[in-house]
Amino acid sequence: MAVAGIIAEYNPFHRGHAWQLSALRGQLGPDTDVVAVMSGNYVQRGDLAVLDKHARAEAALRCGVNLVLELPTPWACATAERFARGGVAVLAATGVATHLVFGSECGDLDALWSAALCLDGEAYPLLLRQLLATGMTFAAARQEAVGRLAGSGAQCLERPNDNLAVEYLRALARVEGASELEPVTFQRVGAAHDSPEAGAYASASSIRGRLLAGDGSWRDSMPAEAAGVVDREIAAGRAPVSLSLCERAVLSRLRSMAEEDFAPYDGGGEGLYHRFYNAVARGRGLEEILEAAKTRRYTLARLRRMLLHSYLGLRPARAEEAPPYLRVLGADQRGRKLLRRMAKTASLPVVTRPASARLLGDRARALFDLEVRCTDLYTLAYPQLSQSIPGSECLRGPVML
Repeated sequence: MAVAGIIAEYNPFHRGHAWQLSALRGQLGPDTDVVAVMSGNYVQRGDLAVLDKHARAEAALRCGVNLVLELPTPWACATAERFARGGVAVLAATGVATHLVFGSECGDLDALWSAALCLDGEAYPLLLRQLLATGMTFAAARQEAVGRLAGSGAQCLERPNDNLAVEYLRALARVEGASELEPVTFQRVGAAHDSPEAGAYASASSIRGRLLAGDGSWRDSMPAEAAGVVDREIAAGRAPVSLSLCERAVLSRLRSMAEEDFAPYDGGGEGLYHRFYNAVARGRGLEEILEAAKTRRYTLARLRRMLLHSYLGLRPARAEEAPPYLRVLGADQRGRKLLRRMAKTASLPVVTRPASARLLGDRARALFDLEVRCTDLYTLAYPQLSQSIPGSECLRGPVML
């Protein structure tokens, strides 16, 4: 029987996600189990998730996902390449996943493969360096290089879901054990990524914007089961979460850092930290800092990740690194059967109880300690500070339905 793996943020879970689950079961079979590798409390664009990871895992389970595993923060809040490699590594390590399912704007697996193979070809790095030397942005130089070398597939690098899909395919060839996962892509339906448009298939960005603005129309864009989880979290004072709710805490951390303290969070090693430090020295708020540091070369997403990494004390994950354990965030009855299978097939320890993470090796314990700290800082952004319980990462087990 097929087991479909999905790498997602579910920030929050919406009707487009539900459509994808229906489509994959229509293609792979109605009894297909779904394992989601989901970002924890921080997301790839360098921001806090609008709901905490356990609430988002529960929403996914109530809407058709069977097992939710965590993509740890160093990979969740990272470049597309590292995000994809971390997610694929977790899926491959389960030993039960048979397919990797993802959305894309083009829906053309051949075109996506063409771009992926070109990026890993011998001629690409030299041409990329030559184009960057002309002053082109990385994204533009990357697309231009693929267009010159491969012809087809370059258009896949100009749209966010296509770009991430290409990185998933690259990861299948790079991550140990991942080549056995069969890729399946579905063309994205509804509003474009980050589109503000509402509607039945609104983007997650549109839903988050309405949630944060107190506009109740967000419910129309989510399955009722997922909307119920959001309503419960709002009533409890734990949602919606926004970086603006802990802006003073972030500014306090940034303003206490010396210029050289920013260097480990540079990412590209290009001296961006000098510019970022100067922006911090002048900016009255986070948006002013980001605007002052932004250039054609340094995108807002990269700057937001640098800001968040500096606040969290989070060193960027190296591309070749993989998570050292499989953290279970939730499961339904079918998911629990998958967990029993994983007890025999998984190539990494499966962590269901927080206390068991401390029995693992040094690297795993260090990662779990990092997650404890990151969760404590995340809860400072709860609308009700009374819900910000220190050490909650050590107290909460997986959601079981």
